[in-house]
Amino acid sequence: MSNCREMKDLLVRYAKARVPLITVKTDERARVLEILGEVAEELGQTIYCHTKSKGFYDAVSKNMVNEGSELYEAIDFIREQMKKKTHLTFALSDSGDIADEGADAKELYDLVQYAIERTSSIIAITNKSVWPQLQQNGLVIELDRPDEDEAYEIIKNLVDEYRGIPSVSIEWTDREVREVASTLAGVSQIEIENTIASLLATGHITNNDLVELRSSKDKLFSNIDGLEKIKTSESDAQVGGLSALQKWCDEKKELLSPEKRDELLRKNLKPPRGILLVGVPGCGKSLSAKSIASKWKLPLYRLDFATVQGMYVGQSERQLKEAFMTAEAVSPCVLWIDEIEKGLSGAGNGGDGGVSTRMVGQFLFWLQECTKMVFIVATANDVSKLPSELLRRGRFDEIFFVDLPSDEERRSIMKLYMKKYLELNFEGPFSDELVQLTEGFSGADLESTIRDLAYRKIANPEFTFSSEVIKKSFNNVVPLSQTSPEQIEAIQNWGRERAVPASGNPIGSQKLPKTEIPRVREVLLS
Repeated sequence: MSNCREMKDLLVRYAKARVPLITVKTDERARVLEILGEVAEELGQTIYCHTKSKGFYDAVSKNMVNEGSELYEAIDFIREQMKKKTHLTFALSDSGDIADEGADAKELYDLVQYAIERTSSIIAITNKSVWPQLQQNGLVIELDRPDEDEAYEIIKNLVDEYRGIPSVSIEWTDREVREVASTLAGVSQIEIENTIASLLATGHITNNDLVELRSSKDKLFSNIDGLEKIKTSESDAQVGGLSALQKWCDEKKELLSPEKRDELLRKNLKPPRGILLVGVPGCGKSLSAKSIASKWKLPLYRLDFATVQGMYVGQSERQLKEAFMTAEAVSPCVLWIDEIEKGLSGAGNGGDGGVSTRMVGQFLFWLQECTKMVFIVATANDVSKLPSELLRRGRFDEIFFVDLPSDEERRSIMKLYMKKYLELNFEGPFSDELVQLTEGFSGADLESTIRDLAYRKIANPEFTFSSEVIKKSFNNVVPLSQTSPEQIEAIQNWGRERAVPASGNPIGSQKLPKTEIPRVREVLLS
């Protein structure tokens, strides 16, 4: 889409050329009307703008010229004015329902034909598609919501007005203004102005307000079709193990600063695209998505391919496109695509009429062309169902394999949850014993066992955490490595050739435990 400056330049050119129908597609009508005033001044022309609240008024002087508020009254006024004079320009902020061959579209079509005769222009502002027979008489301009540079100008102008006023304290430097612009890019101009005005009304703007601004944007996009907002907390940043993945993400986090983003722009480099996490189920892939969003202090949205798949031809592709456009609007953000193989597993076999294949193509195209700070964290458990196109080098920034945790990783995971759930320090000889006892456990096995101990303690305050009770709880777990070792070995073999280890240890280095006596589970009570 066009930004504000490009849109204004196009309007000037089209108005000079007397294009009979200029369609401006946007959801910011007030912003377009403001720009039309600038265009009229630059061209030295009169542009008559119509809104339902004001009727017709001069775009520059704002003087009223006709009070008719309804669309039919506006069309009658335009027709009468064109009978008297040629080379006129009119703008309709509400052009009615012109998406198909309805009454409004036919009425406007007839008016445009007369505008052609009278060498005049009709500017129709809409946020919907236009009846093709009507649109072929003119040209289209699209105005997106303010990008980061435009948001920066809006915010800087608002804040600078209050600098030096004794009653208003402003801590923000240019760096913070740029960070705020990055956060608020993608919302409408009026929403940016209202958000900053609400901060100025408190009498002070501090660096702590940056957190509030991120939550303000979350509220503006609280209900989004196709995307689910996932709440995160500071505790989500803590993940046991996966050191290589965490270090990689820490390095990429540095690219979020205004200075680094400017450097990327100067070198014509796009922001990081994202990562694909594959590996053993229950070992931290989904948890990593929350951890990244929490560490980077970015909102987290979850895209479920199943929710965007429709029953009609083209519906799935359209809804997926809308979901991606929304993700760009809420950027910067982390977009979590959980179990991506389930939504795209039909690609190539034609069993779904080619829908999955087209969705894969659409996803890869968007991944390649997106220039907004939307960081993808895609996870997959069943690697055999992943389309080969998804794995080509360069699609994602990296493909990480999340394996069964090593001894030190299990120690780290148990220490984290023992402290969080049981308020116990996980150290000493007993910790060494538990590390050996839990060989072959996944992170989910460890977390759920410790969580169950916390449940039992809360249910019965007299319940005590003896070493025997804790060992019995872990012995009551039958890990996936024992029930499906062949499945895990197959996943590890796949990962050795295609992914890098998230832990930093070689894939499959954690040997699967072999036991001749299978574990027998029982109900544990306090």
